[in-house]
Amino acid sequence: MTPLPVPLQTPQDDGPTVGTENVVGDLLQEFGAPADFANPVGQVLIFVVVFAALYALGRAVLKPLVGRLLDRRGLGEHAKTPLLKATGIVVVFVAVAVAFGTAGFGDFLTSLATIAAAATLAIGLAMQDVLQNFVAGVFIYTDKPFRIGDWIEWDDGTYSGIVEDISLRVTRVRTFDNELLTVPNSQLTDGVIKNPVAKNKLRLKFVFGIGYEDDVQTASDIIVREAEEHGEILSEPAPSVRLTELADSYVGLQSRIWIPDPSRADFVRIRGEYVTNVKRAFDEAGISIPFPQRDLSGGLALANPQVARAESDD
Repeated sequence: MTPLPVPLQTPQDDGPTVGTENVVGDLLQEFGAPADFANPVGQVLIFVVVFAALYALGRAVLKPLVGRLLDRRGLGEHAKTPLLKATGIVVVFVAVAVAFGTAGFGDFLTSLATIAAAATLAIGLAMQDVLQNFVAGVFIYTDKPFRIGDWIEWDDGTYSGIVEDISLRVTRVRTFDNELLTVPNSQLTDGVIKNPVAKNKLRLKFVFGIGYEDDVQTASDIIVREAEEHGEILSEPAPSVRLTELADSYVGLQSRIWIPDPSRADFVRIRGEYVTNVKRAFDEAGISIPFPQRDLSGGLALANPQVARAESDD
């Protein structure tokens, strides 16, 4: 006789499937708790325990390890802080993901990832400026065009000041009028940034105007001598003087001097002392600094306004 076919048996649905054995749920059932109550509670308890363990492990091991690696790379405190914060976020994300999987919330985790991806896309479109500044902040940390404490100028010299803080979105600069500027990082990476003290040495240029009847060599010797006698002006590179202008009413002698590792206050003070000393020596030597002269047609021939311009060492 031909044996009758045996019908295939489909597995019965005994409740929600669990990625791993729900030990806590089984234990609660042994103490008399109903399965509908014991299994969800067990999953929640497993999630909490696994998350807490992984989070504590990440805080105790991963963050100190990342901190030591950053120290070996020579990163400053302003660069380490946001990277350590990012490491903490990664630790939380990994702990949540692993805890969800261990507790058997696989379907929930998949749904959560889908929602998070859609939300990320929507937020990204709505926050393009914020993301642009964030990326610019990363470039500032990696390229290091300036550091906290540096004196910088940007927007063609319209703004300048001392960098007080660098974050992943904005940079805070204290101006020399004691105003605090909060500058989006993208503005500092899209344009030209001038860092006069990037190489720990600053060149100052100043044009002294003398009369046509005065001796150029004598005036040049005075300008160099006063630079050499000033204790905070470098002897290497040596001070120099060049005749750069033959204006209507004066002869322009441009002085170039160097000062070491200056702050803005040092720059202003040293320049003021140096110019004052040269002016006093000119007076003693009988060298004149011409006044503006007006011709008969009413036009104004301006003498040199004696405005100094600082440049960084290229």
